[in-house]
Amino acid sequence: MSTPAPPTAPSGAHDDTGALAWLRALGPRGRRAFAGAFGGYGLDSYDFFTLPLSMVAIEAYFLLDSGRTGLLTTVTLVSSAVGGAAAGILADRIGRVRALMITVATYATFTLLCGLAPTYETLLVFRALQGLGFGGEWAVGAILVAEYASPRHRGRTLAYVQSSWAVGWALAVLVWTLVFQIFEDDVAWRVMFLTGALPALLVVWVRRQVQDAPEAAERRRRSPHRGSFRAIFRRGLLRPTLFAVLMSTGVQGGYYTLATWVPTYLDDERGLTVVGTGGYLAFLITGAFTGYLTGGWVTDRLGRRNNVALFAVLSAVAILVYTNLPEGADTLVMVLGFPLGFCMSAIFSCFGSFLAELYPAEVRGTGQGFTYNTGRAVGAFFPALVGFMADSMGVGGALVFGAAGYGLALLALLGLPETKGRELT
Repeated sequence: MSTPAPPTAPSGAHDDTGALAWLRALGPRGRRAFAGAFGGYGLDSYDFFTLPLSMVAIEAYFLLDSGRTGLLTTVTLVSSAVGGAAAGILADRIGRVRALMITVATYATFTLLCGLAPTYETLLVFRALQGLGFGGEWAVGAILVAEYASPRHRGRTLAYVQSSWAVGWALAVLVWTLVFQIFEDDVAWRVMFLTGALPALLVVWVRRQVQDAPEAAERRRRSPHRGSFRAIFRRGLLRPTLFAVLMSTGVQGGYYTLATWVPTYLDDERGLTVVGTGGYLAFLITGAFTGYLTGGWVTDRLGRRNNVALFAVLSAVAILVYTNLPEGADTLVMVLGFPLGFCMSAIFSCFGSFLAELYPAEVRGTGQGFTYNTGRAVGAFFPALVGFMADSMGVGGALVFGAAGYGLALLALLGLPETKGRELT
């Protein structure tokens, strides 16, 4: 959907070889944009994981069943579809950087308010509002960096942005472990949410240091169709839009099922302590970080579609193996956390480049925001299903529904083109 044009950072101006070639190719402005997007998405991850890590304590505090507890995650992900679509339109109309600041400020504010919620219903509302910012941040930040990145390195560059999710996740686990050691559970979960206000400090830095890629911004300003929601359903864009939603639904349905319920699975069915569960999650998160980076390399070498196909199959297999181990195999559960985190994260490495390359500049934010976050909203029903099925099947048994999501992602590839090497005008 993009036509050949000189890249924002000409490849001849930089050394195009070596491990850091992707970073040099961004140029000074692009590197500042990368730092802003990396920080924003990492802190987005931190704020998201304050909930699943605290779910056992919240469930006990408000006397909830598994279904109502899972609904907290579902409402976050469903509202993120609205926030993601709105942020994408804003990014096309007012610019990537300004939209990025709005999304970060939104998720930080409502994460803090979650820590002050007096009732379950209030917490549910605040979590839904937090989802508005949570949904928009990744799409906006990914597009900002994609428009600076060279075609040759775009997959790896966006994979590094994606890897900040694992960094934020690891930080959340570290803080959670400390907080739940210091405070009683009925206070600790509130403290976790209150720490989620820290990302607001990033907004100040982004406002002063980061700006949109000049060529893409100029093309967007000249277009009368910028930020048009209807445009992504017009002839030529309808097919990739629909199949990108299906791909996103499958991948995120599988992912959020695991991210939401693994801590509860380890606590309820494996009987681990908080510190013990943190150790298990360390393997999962290390695998995730490694997977993001490896997936970026696969994306640039083998293509966007092949990355999705390869890691969809491996992720489904990892889920089935991980949740069907015999009793007493705790050491094996810990070891297998690494390949589980690796596979289910590597598949995301292509999303930033793949979705950006499907759309022209004037609707790139709208298209990427809508497809990624609509998939997230529909995929959100997977963890809710697990929550309701857990009472009869157990959490471990119900987790197999996450594997079905990756089958949807494979089907979606039938309707999506390979975009490796496309220029972004």
